[in-house]
Amino acid sequence: MAMFSGLSERINHIFSKLTKRGKLTELEIKQAMREVRVALLEADVNFLVAKDFINKVSEKAVGEQILTSLTPGQQVIKIVNDELIDLMGSSNSKLEIASKPPTIIMMCGLQGAGKTTMCGKLGLMLRKQGKKPMLVAGDIYRPAAINQLKIVAGNAGVDFFEKGTISPDKIATEAIELAKKKGNDVVIIDTAGRLQINAELMDELVRIKKAVNPHEILLTVDSMTGQEAVNVAKEFDEKLDITGTILTKLDGDTRGGAALSIKAITGKPIKFSGTGEKLADIEPFYPDRMASRILGMGDVLTLIEKAQENIDQEQMKKLEENLRKNTFTFDDFLVQFEQLSKMGDLTSILSMIPGMGAKIRPEDVDESRLKAYKAIIQSMTPKERANPDLIKASHRKRIAKGSGTTIQEVNALIKQFEQTKLMMKNQNNPQLRKMFGGRKFF
Repeated sequence: MAMFSGLSERINHIFSKLTKRGKLTELEIKQAMREVRVALLEADVNFLVAKDFINKVSEKAVGEQILTSLTPGQQVIKIVNDELIDLMGSSNSKLEIASKPPTIIMMCGLQGAGKTTMCGKLGLMLRKQGKKPMLVAGDIYRPAAINQLKIVAGNAGVDFFEKGTISPDKIATEAIELAKKKGNDVVIIDTAGRLQINAELMDELVRIKKAVNPHEILLTVDSMTGQEAVNVAKEFDEKLDITGTILTKLDGDTRGGAALSIKAITGKPIKFSGTGEKLADIEPFYPDRMASRILGMGDVLTLIEKAQENIDQEQMKKLEENLRKNTFTFDDFLVQFEQLSKMGDLTSILSMIPGMGAKIRPEDVDESRLKAYKAIIQSMTPKERANPDLIKASHRKRIAKGSGTTIQEVNALIKQFEQTKLMMKNQNNPQLRKMFGGRKFF
């Protein structure tokens, strides 16, 4: 499911009525704001945050300049966009890097929020940036927690430190001393979680903080818990003075309440978001890009960054060349599928395309079909892949049997191939764009 799909759909519906009108009255704007307020509350946004947000937008939207404008609906949307950005923190908040290594990052959060996996995601991201991170096993209570972090560190390709079940503050202190000797410039300390906040947990976290004086104390929050995530963040901040939060599971059925409330309630920025189960599925949190997604305007910058990071530029140049020469084949199509898979969750990727966010429904995107399509292409002969016109009815039957699919699925792929070929050759053709937008994506 696309992040904030429910909220995005509601807000887009409300604003579509505003933009259809030539002029707006103060009453019409106030009615729209009431509807937005209900949408925010249903998305589990904190009551006081929603109230304050609507008051700020209403105050700016009912000014004479807006009411007499030729495009009042668009101007109201701009005000909402600006206020959403301000609500989530104005700009991306980067990690604080120590002037003298190592940078110490203390990770905390409740059990089940995805904290241990997030340690690995953060480690992998920093390794890609040229850092040399070390993950430290400070959760000595949860069964298999130490081994889980060791596996995560191995998958992320970063160093790992554990000292059994001695006190976590001593583990953290020894890890930092070793990091200095080994040249690790970032130390990420995984701490114990609990099913709920208690004094014992907080006392332990306070001891770790005093022992190592971390540059960052990042709270991992499950965004699917909505308003409860905000309450958790508030309590952790009061005890530890956190430096920021990381929202996990933004690829799930996220209503949006946590992302829209945490900064306003705690005053601390959201620094990263987890957008999938893979270790590479972590993104810096950009309030302006998130506001754009919520309003259904896409997130082209993040899409471009994901493409640059995950897609083989040489292969893409070759694909473009083949398209220009009209020699686009099923082998090229297979490369496209593989490159798309590298970029992460397909629903999330599609939601970044302007105008698509609010339109994407879970039933429109079947990622398992990508695997079936790959199997179909791999069941074709080299000649068939190079020249799809050779694929007759008898060939399709053989391909379906070889790939474990049906003839209908083979036919669907061939049709998809031809339409994609046409669309990529005629990207500015409005009829083709309409055709592509009017059916299921995969």
